[in-house]
Amino acid sequence: MADIQGTYDELFRSVPTLLARLLDEGDTGGSVAVFVDGRPVVDVWGGYADAARSTPWRQDTLTNVWSVTKTMTALTALTLIERKLLDPDTEVTYYWPEFGAKDVRVRHLLSHTAGLPDWPGTVEELYDWTAVTERLAGLTPQWTPGEEAGYHSLTQGYLVGEVVRRITGRTVGEFFAAEIAGPLDADFHIGLAAEHDHRVAETVPPPGETEEYAASAPGANAPAPDPDAPARIRVRDGNSLPWRRSQIPAASGYGNARSVALAQTRLTGRTLELARLTQFTGEDRLLGMPVQWGLGYGLFGNTLGWGGWGGSLVLVDPDARMVVAYVTNQMREPAQDQRGLEVVSTAYEGLQGL
Repeated sequence: MADIQGTYDELFRSVPTLLARLLDEGDTGGSVAVFVDGRPVVDVWGGYADAARSTPWRQDTLTNVWSVTKTMTALTALTLIERKLLDPDTEVTYYWPEFGAKDVRVRHLLSHTAGLPDWPGTVEELYDWTAVTERLAGLTPQWTPGEEAGYHSLTQGYLVGEVVRRITGRTVGEFFAAEIAGPLDADFHIGLAAEHDHRVAETVPPPGETEEYAASAPGANAPAPDPDAPARIRVRDGNSLPWRRSQIPAASGYGNARSVALAQTRLTGRTLELARLTQFTGEDRLLGMPVQWGLGYGLFGNTLGWGGWGGSLVLVDPDARMVVAYVTNQMREPAQDQRGLEVVSTAYEGLQGL
């Protein structure tokens, strides 16, 4: 059985056992954290930080969690709403005068209903914040804002992030670091500094795939990916230094399960109430599956959270006062990937003993 490091409450011993099984089945590396009432009852890790399996996954290993980053960007916006610096019902143009699309409100940006899901440029152009936001400001929504949802896989982070910058004078990464991650001592980064490079576990594509493996919508009814789309993200893009250094607040956050779960313990009180406000229920045009969007989070019954390309996931259960995070550098094909859900289910088994 794979060697698992870290600590856990005996009631949750099946969680590290599950992580060991996933590694035994071929996963490269990963970590799991479970927080109950704001304290860790599971904080474990194992495997390797590289495809060659020469560097062990350590306590402070970080990896790209892809769209789990959206929950951190959402938490940033919700913090501004909580402080009455941002109004979700206000039009984006109030904060960002150059934004050309009328009738797009802040809540539309957070709930993937703004009608601006596509980035029309190249991957390399994503690394220039000013150029990206200027281009997005000139786009026309593809549908009436608020009436439909279409997953803004890359654009959401820039749209929300530019509103944050206009209000605070700081980037999402800067605000998140100072106001959320810093006070909690959560080792999560949106825009990773070079000093952390030695701790990064690079993303490993699914078995049989290369670093040319590209992202696509996971839903069974999702449109077929366009091979000529200019910004189809590949594994090698996500493993590049420009990606690591850039602030792509929908997809380029770096952390581990401990830091992801710890950051989301901030989702309490007013921020939690806001996050759980349903903005859309129905089929997402881009994901091709039924969704329920809150303010920045997917809603799943009484729980909320989101997952990332490759398998990482965070789930917040306010009723159980529990946060579960699973972070991995090992991708699997989305249609066959149930690892995050297995981790969550196993955490609930331990919770029953408390």
